[in-house]
Amino acid sequence: MMSSEHLTCGWLQQLLIVLLKLCLTFAGPLRPLNGTECTAKGPASYILVFTGHWSPHAFPKQYPLFRPPAQWSKLIAVSHNRHFRLWEEGAPASAGVQNFSEIGVTVELMKAAKEARKRRAVSGMYRTAGIPNGIGHSSTELLTQPRNSLLSLMVKIIPSPDWFVGVDSLNLCEGSQWKQEVTVDLQPYDAGTDSGFTFSSPNFPTIPQENITKITSEMPNHPANSFYYPRLKDLPPIASIKITRQRRSSDRQTPMSNHILPNSIIPRHFSATPLDCEVSLWSSWGLCLGSCSRGGVRHRTRYILLRPANAGVPCPEMEEQTTCVSQSCMRLQ
Repeated sequence: MMSSEHLTCGWLQQLLIVLLKLCLTFAGPLRPLNGTECTAKGPASYILVFTGHWSPHAFPKQYPLFRPPAQWSKLIAVSHNRHFRLWEEGAPASAGVQNFSEIGVTVELMKAAKEARKRRAVSGMYRTAGIPNGIGHSSTELLTQPRNSLLSLMVKIIPSPDWFVGVDSLNLCEGSQWKQEVTVDLQPYDAGTDSGFTFSSPNFPTIPQENITKITSEMPNHPANSFYYPRLKDLPPIASIKITRQRRSSDRQTPMSNHILPNSIIPRHFSATPLDCEVSLWSSWGLCLGSCSRGGVRHRTRYILLRPANAGVPCPEMEEQTTCVSQSCMRLQ
């Protein structure tokens, strides 16, 4: 017969195992940091400048000029740690990311960030006004803490089905030091929730939903894609961010700035993207016309789908004719 001491020890061991499993379950998986844990002794203040480079010079294909013209939504940024993710390439878009990337609504994104702030996984949420042109600037001030040294942000491409640019978990701290300046060129991403190919595509939900993927010059591999430039190895940056640390006294209590920067900032210049002419398929051959005694001619036509730009391949002939046998010709009245 087992003694009461042995029974007590066994019961305590089982209790400890159950508690350990519960802790691991509720803690959730740890996501890797972009670097080591930040051991800086205090917070850091930064100025974040978002710059749009979306121009017909760099992106001539189907460049939106009207209803609406090319522009950028408000910027949404969050400072956080590894227990929070605003968005992630290769993962499904959350409801907040879907609403923002499709129609520019931020309610769900902000709700998720506020819930994470209660758990101390998020320390700050920031936004800027939208930019009414493809080329322009917006800025905001960030205050980052050592425990939440990662920065994620999103800006919707307008118009588009569900496309955006952004940064995922950029670490502004390196060891015990805050970075002084960080510049990142941005590429377009597809949220995987809408199946449109062009900037002005109607809403057509993707069922089942796909993962967030980067849009490249050849992916999606379809000529109708607004970013399809098969002659390019890589797309030019459609936007960029510059994050610069600024001096900020510990007793400063003024509110964070949030404003549009003047267009006097010198824009970056990129090489012109060549756009080749695209034409339709040939129509069917028409009836044979002409003198039946000598044989006639027949015609077929095609039309221009996309005019060339920036020294792209010019359009070929739009009409073609050939001789035809006299038995099938029509007499001209």
